[in-house]
Amino acid sequence: MIKGTTKLLGVIGYPIEHSLSPVMQNAAIAHLGVDYVYLPFAISPPNLKTALEGFATIGVQGFNVTIPHKQAILPFLSEVTTLAQSVGAVNTVWCTHNGWSGTNTDVVGFLTPLEVYHQQWNDKVAVILGYGGAARAVVAGCAELGITEIYIVGRDPQKLATFQHSWITSPLAISVKTCPWDQLSSLLPQTDLLVNTTPVGMYPHVEESPVEASVMDKIKLGAIAYDLIYIPRTTEFLNLAAARGAMILNGLPMLIQQGAAALQLWLQQPVPVEIMRQSLQHYLES
Repeated sequence: MIKGTTKLLGVIGYPIEHSLSPVMQNAAIAHLGVDYVYLPFAISPPNLKTALEGFATIGVQGFNVTIPHKQAILPFLSEVTTLAQSVGAVNTVWCTHNGWSGTNTDVVGFLTPLEVYHQQWNDKVAVILGYGGAARAVVAGCAELGITEIYIVGRDPQKLATFQHSWITSPLAISVKTCPWDQLSSLLPQTDLLVNTTPVGMYPHVEESPVEASVMDKIKLGAIAYDLIYIPRTTEFLNLAAARGAMILNGLPMLIQQGAAALQLWLQQPVPVEIMRQSLQHYLES
């Protein structure tokens, strides 16, 4: 029951109506019996600063951050963890006496689902599609796995160059290589982990894929194709990869793990990850 004492949590993004975070977070909150509620907030980019001021005024305790705010929010935070500074993107924010503080739980969210593959990652090649905030978390995760050959593929040469340079000056000192989109087909035969961090293929544009079928034909047999999108659960990108012998992984496990890490940070107590997973499963099957 929502009462006058109920504390506010949430997620900001634009658009936000596709988000499943409220489903799993409110299921965990109900299971724990704590006096919180988790709400989605559609915040357009020009309104980000105003929204944060409003959140402070009404006493929002914390919130998640998704597309397109993960990097744009940085100037409005009074404190950022070393990990988030290194990644250059924030997805979890909480209120302090000094203002808003931020961190990044996307890294652990990205890594945890890969544990089931029991790979020796140090001799593998990772190819990451896109260069936004989620891509930054994936790069940091790949480096933590020990992958030394990390390629970033994008369509804008200037953004690729900026992304690559940002890791030279990062405290993580990660070396990344860049590749223009039209050369992706030459990379795929040697790729062990292909990660889509772009929104292409997300609901409602479910018929789209960032990698066309003729290019996906080149993917290595047994490679892992990992799409950070979770609606639909199997994107066209994953369908194409599976049809060519790749193992596939959608963004739902990452969503759960990063969300659990955020909720644990806000509540300062263990959270029921399995309850969160079950709530999403029931929601998506209903």
